[in-house]
Amino acid sequence: MRRREFIAGLGSAAAWPVVARAQQGDRVRRIGVLSGDENDPVTKREFSAFTQALADLGWTDGRNVRIDLRSGGADNNRIQALAQELVGLQPDVILAGSTAATVAVQRETRTIPIVFAGVGDPVASGIVARLDRPGGNVTGFAAFEPSLGGKWLELLSEIAPGLKRAAIMFDPDTVTASLYLPSLETAARSLKVVPTTAPVRSDVEIETAIDAFGREPGGGLVVLPDLFTYVHRAPLMSASARNNVPAVYWLSAFAREGGLLSYGTDRVDNFRSAATYVDRILRGAKPGDLPVQFSAKYEMAVNLKTAKALGLTMPQSILLRADEVIE
Repeated sequence: MRRREFIAGLGSAAAWPVVARAQQGDRVRRIGVLSGDENDPVTKREFSAFTQALADLGWTDGRNVRIDLRSGGADNNRIQALAQELVGLQPDVILAGSTAATVAVQRETRTIPIVFAGVGDPVASGIVARLDRPGGNVTGFAAFEPSLGGKWLELLSEIAPGLKRAAIMFDPDTVTASLYLPSLETAARSLKVVPTTAPVRSDVEIETAIDAFGREPGGGLVVLPDLFTYVHRAPLMSASARNNVPAVYWLSAFAREGGLLSYGTDRVDNFRSAATYVDRILRGAKPGDLPVQFSAKYEMAVNLKTAKALGLTMPQSILLRADEVIE
């Protein structure tokens, strides 16, 4: 299922009228990029979408722009060190691919423009003061709205009709839980499901939490969006399968790699959209004047093989709404 969600009264960046482009001049511009693991297939697709969109806007790496890519994975210390390194290069603008990357770059500079492509809630995270006019040197495209917490639980209840308990798994070193727990708790009351928080910081904690939760029937798992749960998705999905715990995830990569169901932002589209803001900044716009926008596209993916292994029949209502059905 795909839908568009924007700040009220705003259109998509791609829908703005085409205007005459200013002359770029002979100076080669510099763009810093701080994202996830450069060897990860999702990160590769995101970066490729960004560079292709830039090229469509007239910016070609090696011709009139130089792109410096740094990959920090899920190591916060490494992310901070790479942010410092990128700022030291004095680029014209920096693209940050996650909340952790955005916060790290913002710590290093309050002058170099920053465009983010994957922040959960930029106001709650303290990255911007407001959405319509963020001010300062940071703007971009927010990845998720807090109301999605309830949506994930509703989907879990729909695919697992016997659901009585739901573990909410997240990295406690991020603001993820505080963003989504309110809507999760509201949905839980409506669905008569008992929610339990499951903060985890390691593979061992992931396995221990799911092993304990899977000992009784009627349990399910909602995995919240953060860099940790993505990087550690393999042990997370393995423990869920081993314990026969149905789970809902936030990124299609989970479903493609064996997760039951995913619903969330089309991050590739976010990176494509981020290129439009980088383009505007390179042509003179101030990041503080560019409104933060929410993701334009959401996507749902379901894995029928995993459903069968869990003894679940995927409802027709889900199959009709899914963008991708993996068999």
